[in-house]
Amino acid sequence: MPSMHTLKKYYWVVGVVVLLGLLIGTKMWTNTQPSALDSFAQCVTDAKATFYGAFWCPHCQAQKKLFGRSERLLPYVECSTPDSKGQTQVCIDKKITGYPLWEYADGTRASGQQTLAQLAEKTGCTLP
Repeated sequence: MPSMHTLKKYYWVVGVVVLLGLLIGTKMWTNTQPSALDSFAQCVTDAKATFYGAFWCPHCQAQKKLFGRSERLLPYVECSTPDSKGQTQVCIDKKITGYPLWEYADGTRASGQQTLAQLAEKTGCTLP
């Protein structure tokens, strides 16, 4: 029969594992639930707008953050190479020189972080 000390360790470890499992499960479930901006982000994508950015760009991160979990639906194009020292060919070909940059279906561009209202106006999408 295991000692009381061994049983306490066992229950503590099992408790931690169960707690971690619950936390991970909750996070996974939350990430799959619709977000308030899902329809707006999808509309922006359907309107043929494109968001060019770089993973290291703080303004790009702020732009994504405006969309919360709906960020996953954005028409985002990563322009930076993984080492952050170069630019991807698609962005070179598009002559993207700064981030973030939004390009719209009519060919116009907007540099810098855009508000949700600016994106709605340019794409014709309705904010929730």
